[in-house]
Amino acid sequence: MTSRLLFIVFGLSLLCPTVTLAQNADHEVARNVSGTLFDVPPRDLIDMPTAGTLPRSYFDIGLRIFANGGAVGSTNIGLSNRLTIGISYGGEGVVSNADPNWNPDIEFTVKFRLIDEMQYFPGVVVGYASQGDGAWNSDLERYAFKSRGFYAVASRSFYFYKWTSGWHAGINYSMEKKKDEDKTLNGFFGFDATFNYNLALLAEYDLALNDDRSTYPDGTPAYYSGKGRGYLNTSIKWLFAQNLQIELILKDLLVNRREASTFTREVRMTYIDHF
Repeated sequence: MTSRLLFIVFGLSLLCPTVTLAQNADHEVARNVSGTLFDVPPRDLIDMPTAGTLPRSYFDIGLRIFANGGAVGSTNIGLSNRLTIGISYGGEGVVSNADPNWNPDIEFTVKFRLIDEMQYFPGVVVGYASQGDGAWNSDLERYAFKSRGFYAVASRSFYFYKWTSGWHAGINYSMEKKKDEDKTLNGFFGFDATFNYNLALLAEYDLALNDDRSTYPDGTPAYYSGKGRGYLNTSIKWLFAQNLQIELILKDLLVNRREASTFTREVRMTYIDHF
């Protein structure tokens, strides 16, 4: 419990940088050394959302490869500078020589920015995301890493020399609670830092307060939940081209998953363009 409190205090301190760069009311723009514009702010870190949204008429197409040959494809579109919606679908064993274990439904995402970032105030979004990460467990009716469900996130950005950074913190209420009945409100925080505008480092910590049961309500051991350590994730993102991002992800560095023996390795590719 003490370690969690330290993480919370540390996360709150990250939201108060001494040097800040206010976001543009529509979207932040970063220019690399060759003059190429990457005019779409990060909408997510690894699993947690940020206060970034897709600008109007922009869209992205993503592919995420996770453990046991799993894959999830997604697409999002900016209906306005404040509103982004998206869909996703995938399953476990897609990249394998066995029949895939497909997810039961197409999942949806909606994000709306309530407040633009200002010099002394973070940007704030509210949203809903039903897509979790990892394999779907039909017995427990949940993903290995629960979806966010309903959430609210605050983000601030700052600039120093040749790199930009964003600091993010939020709360969420997951709808994946039918079997374990864990209805706890959850919290998370993280940061992203972009160096020379083509290489980014991302890190996040999910308290996982809604995923730390030792037993299920019927008294059986919780074999498919967290150990109470929370989820620490990090990744390196390469802006390979103006429209393409490639990301190497290391998930659950604290090995919080009860069924896991080590951390998870994943790859994500995202193509971004506009109409």
